[in-house]
Amino acid sequence: MSTKDWLEKDYYKILGVPKDASDADIKKAFRKLARKYHPDANQHNPDAEAKFKEVSEANDVLADPAKRKEYDEARTLFGGGGFRFPGGGQGGPSMQDIFAQGGSFQGASFQDILGNLGGFGNLFGGGAQTHSRGPRRGCDVEGEVSIGFADAVRGSTVTMQTVSDAACPTCHGTGAKPGTSPQVCANCHGSGVVQSTTGGVFAVSEPCRECRGRGVVITDPCPACDGTGRGASRQSMQVRLPAGVTDGQRIRLKGKGGAGENGGAAGDLYVTVHVASHPLFGRKGKNVTVTVPITFTEAVLGAEIEVPTLDGGRVRLRVPAGTQNGQTLRVRGRGSGDADLLVTVEVAVPKSLSDEAKAKLVEYAYANAGDDPRAALFAKQA
Repeated sequence: MSTKDWLEKDYYKILGVPKDASDADIKKAFRKLARKYHPDANQHNPDAEAKFKEVSEANDVLADPAKRKEYDEARTLFGGGGFRFPGGGQGGPSMQDIFAQGGSFQGASFQDILGNLGGFGNLFGGGAQTHSRGPRRGCDVEGEVSIGFADAVRGSTVTMQTVSDAACPTCHGTGAKPGTSPQVCANCHGSGVVQSTTGGVFAVSEPCRECRGRGVVITDPCPACDGTGRGASRQSMQVRLPAGVTDGQRIRLKGKGGAGENGGAAGDLYVTVHVASHPLFGRKGKNVTVTVPITFTEAVLGAEIEVPTLDGGRVRLRVPAGTQNGQTLRVRGRGSGDADLLVTVEVAVPKSLSDEAKAKLVEYAYANAGDDPRAALFAKQA
């Protein structure tokens, strides 16, 4: 479909939907009109057949997000079939208005107006222009890796197998069968674009249909890539994961993705990390956590105990007298690297006692009969 068709036809009006219609609304409108004008229901009615083709054409554009975006952009630029000058809107000056005023409008010459269009200058005729395929950035590649808990804390290097888009190794990216070469497109002369006129005034560039914008035609395509010039590249690489990486974290490795085309930069590699849990240790920020049981007497009187570390060793920890259940103590630098080990203590309550131990506890209870830990609750209640 030519750009001229897009400029002269209001597909939204044809389907009877607003410009901000949803995909569902467009689909519903098309089905309704298709049933109304379908040739099977309107035999020997050329007008209905023409209308059916028209709504089908409108649906083909508006139902495709990419085509709809291009159509909307073209309509915005050219104002629904006539060029819209900057600041003119729908009621802006027409070509006749400008030429009738001697090639000027509101003090601006025709050349000034065209000059203000900036990047749209290539839309107008007045000289052949050459369009070549410039550098194209490679595609981004997604990957996943699973590591252990300790490796996540300390950081590690893992080996990954990646599959990305790259030049076909058989034709080296030409798309042509080995021993043959692509031919310059005779329709666009290698530019990849052709020009069509709109209303006899402007020339609008659009991709060449013969070569699909490539500028070359492949008469004998490569059997490995079917003429695309691209293929799957499998490679093994070493990926360094930083210390402290968390489960589900997505890490970007710049330039490690798919190879670019025509000198374009390579894409990026995005690695999603899965970290296995540990039966003993946990994490809080960059620090390592562990829960350690202590006895009632150790909590009351204080003690020096041993606790396990992530590297498989042990470290001595001083538990102060009067330590409360659930209190967290810090051992600096023993998490991993510069991380700390956070030790949460839990007072272990024995399930059974010897007669001697029970007697001692009863004696202790009498000795501390005046100490009521719940007294503060009732004081606040009053």
